[in-house]
Amino acid sequence: MRQAGIYSGIRSGPHALPLARIKKIMKQSGDEVKMISGEAPIVFAKACELFIKELTQKSWNVTIQGKRRILHKDDVASTVVSTDVFDFLASLVSGDCSEQVSPVEKEVAILES
Repeated sequence: MRQAGIYSGIRSGPHALPLARIKKIMKQSGDEVKMISGEAPIVFAKACELFIKELTQKSWNVTIQGKRRILHKDDVASTVVSTDVFDFLASLVSGDCSEQVSPVEKEVAILES
C-alpha cells in the first residue's frame, strides 16, 4: 500500500510545528469551522514552515548587508517593510524601523526577489 504524500513532499511523521496547536488555531478562526480533516493541519504546517524560511532568508540577507553575523529584530522589521509580500505584517513591526529602510534599499529588495 502506498503512503499518502510520499511524492508531494508532505510528511506524515514528526513536524517542526505542533499539528495539535495548528488544528486548535484553525478551530478558533470562526464559528463556521466545525470539522477539520487530518491533512489540513499538515498542509498548514508546511505552509508555515515555508513562510518562516522565506522571512528568515530575506532577513539574513539584511544582516549580511549590515556586515553582521547575528540576526536582529530590526533585520526582520526591515525585511517586512521593504518586501511587498510581507506588507500584511507591517503593522506588527515597530514604527521606528520604517525610517531605516531607504527607497534605494526597497528597490534592491524588490529586484532581488
